[in-house]
Amino acid sequence: MKFKVKKDELVAGLQKVCAIINNRPTLPVLANVLLVAEGEHLTLSASDLELGLRIHVTAEVGKSGGTTLPAKQLMNICRELPGREIEFAVDASDIASITARPAFSKLHGISEDDFPPLPRFEGGFSYQLPQSVLRDMLEKTHYAASNEDSRRNLNGVLLSFKGDQAAAVGTDGRRLALVEQEVEFPAEAEADYLLPLKTVGELLRTLSDDAETPVRIQAAGSQISFDYGSTFMVSRLLEEKYPNFRQVIPTHCEERVAFEREALLDAVKRVSIIAGADNTRLLRMVFTKNQVELSVEVPEVGESREVLPIKYGGKDLMVAFNPEFVMDPLRRLHGDEVYLELTDDLSPGLMKADVPFLYVLMPMRMNQ
Repeated sequence: MKFKVKKDELVAGLQKVCAIINNRPTLPVLANVLLVAEGEHLTLSASDLELGLRIHVTAEVGKSGGTTLPAKQLMNICRELPGREIEFAVDASDIASITARPAFSKLHGISEDDFPPLPRFEGGFSYQLPQSVLRDMLEKTHYAASNEDSRRNLNGVLLSFKGDQAAAVGTDGRRLALVEQEVEFPAEAEADYLLPLKTVGELLRTLSDDAETPVRIQAAGSQISFDYGSTFMVSRLLEEKYPNFRQVIPTHCEERVAFEREALLDAVKRVSIIAGADNTRLLRMVFTKNQVELSVEVPEVGESREVLPIKYGGKDLMVAFNPEFVMDPLRRLHGDEVYLELTDDLSPGLMKADVPFLYVLMPMRMNQ
């Protein structure tokens, strides 16, 4: 196998595929990246048997072929090579000669025959969304998913296709983030897919903000794939049953308060500084006529308070939330305003925006 490739494009492609390689692979070949040169492309692939990623890079191919090379060493070598182009020559023993004059390196690889092939999707269901839409849906929901091993059915983002809507949902049982978008697909393709958080993270890292280039999503059995631009990703799905998330969304709230998003975010951030890294502290929100007082108290450290002017004419109300949970969606929304719907200190709060997004937030108990 012989090929020549631009250094910047190769390094960018390697950065994408190497990110999914496990530090302790179950097979030696899984510490390698698969390189296949054919036609006018070099294809880079990596897998941890749960998640696989394939990237196409433009190349000048002198002799077609394939091999696998140690991912970390290959990345480090290519990143430091001089010049703009790198030449590869791989012999029958899978030893790669890597040249970017005046530098030269050799790497010992493993046969491509030992690399587990990425699944082929035949049959199953297919959906299509713009890259920017899928990225936005995942960005607005993934942070609400659980990281606790004991709640494996919540360790992912639910991607649901029901009733002409695509929905992304993340929840850890204490808060829930939901984004819905209209999308066309056949009625028989209605289904739910629970994406592992690692898969979501790689999608967020590799999807672009391109509203024109679509993502083709295919699902069959316990696998799902995402095909976009020069990238193909395939992932195992979590097979645990996801809870009925719609039953926790409040259907009625007594008060609705409009906030300037950035002003609320900045104020919560300031009063929460005193809590440091302790995410068990609560943020008190005391609503009175045309204002809300925000406060965080740490008995052994001190307290912090701030009054934020708002348009409010409802009943006096005191509620408490985890301050990080309040800030998480505010960081990821982009509009000028958000709306907080409340009933009392024991009922869930509901945050909305001028986009198809909602966020359910369970209150924290407080000693008044």
